[in-house]
Amino acid sequence: MLRAVSSASILLLASALAAHAGGDPVAGKHVFNRCIACHEAASDRDKLGPHLMGVVGRTAGTAESFLGHYSDAMKKAGAAGLVWDEANLAEYLKAPKLKVPGNKMAFGGLTSDDDIANVIAYLKADPKP
Repeated sequence: MLRAVSSASILLLASALAAHAGGDPVAGKHVFNRCIACHEAASDRDKLGPHLMGVVGRTAGTAESFLGHYSDAMKKAGAAGLVWDEANLAEYLKAPKLKVPGNKMAFGGLTSDDDIANVIAYLKADPKP
């Protein structure tokens, strides 16, 4: 029963997030200002967290320059096949501790589906707005 409820919840969340797919990279840059203290997206410079340049399509926990700093949870998620596609990024940005339990990221997540779609659009944009 619990598994069915969990599956239904994930499906509902994915459907809601898909409705906001596309996003606005300019608006996403503004939202990304909440992340800038720990992450860089316009260069491959690491900060407290790994750089996010080219994160869309990358396996979790595999940015070469940050390999020695990832949590065991993030490394295990990547080894288990977690790739940062739009759907996985959306789930992670909504609830990082639920998507990858035990990860080091202190940020609690974004509450707005529009903000999430916009940040993903910003991360995908090349060049960045």
